[in-house]
Amino acid sequence: MFSRSLITQSARVFARPATANTLRITATSILIPTIQQQQFQQPQQQFKRFYHPKVIDHYQNPRNVGSMDKNLSNVGTGLVGAPACGDVMRLQIKVDDETGIIEDVKFKTFGCGSAIASSSYATELVKGMTLDEALKIKNTTIAKELSLPPVKLHCSMLAEDAIKSAVNDYKTKRKNALKQPTLGPEAHSHSHQQKSATAN
Repeated sequence: MFSRSLITQSARVFARPATANTLRITATSILIPTIQQQQFQQPQQQFKRFYHPKVIDHYQNPRNVGSMDKNLSNVGTGLVGAPACGDVMRLQIKVDDETGIIEDVKFKTFGCGSAIASSSYATELVKGMTLDEALKIKNTTIAKELSLPPVKLHCSMLAEDAIKSAVNDYKTKRKNALKQPTLGPEAHSHSHQQKSATAN
């Protein structure tokens, strides 16, 4: 039950003449730390096995970390969070206006390892997709790829919501851009308003 070093150490202590009090104190000082160490070793090992290797890989080597200028017309930004656990994700997509294909993706996430891994994998998924294809991504796809346990499924749901939010933001910008006049007095007036807003 006890290691050889502990038995040797105990033998040295008890080989010396001592009173009952000193023996009781010495034995306690030796045995309690050893028992506490044995008690805490097992939960730590369980915690290390909690995350799947794919989650650890994305956590230690996250893909597409960064940010883009959210004011650009071809950049869509999705910002979502889960108040219950405190995870916050920001996912941005850069879209080719002519083809509708997502050219680039960036993310920043504040949260646990599963939240970061879900965001990282989501960026790999959507890059190169069309907007319609990106909207079809389900959290189950992310959860299955990362082997997320039931308690961490909300992280994959956040990633799905972030993708949808970014696509919808881009579509809203695109729709507003198409409504803006390009010719005539109205176009001149709109251009003047934009310059005034930029100057302020």
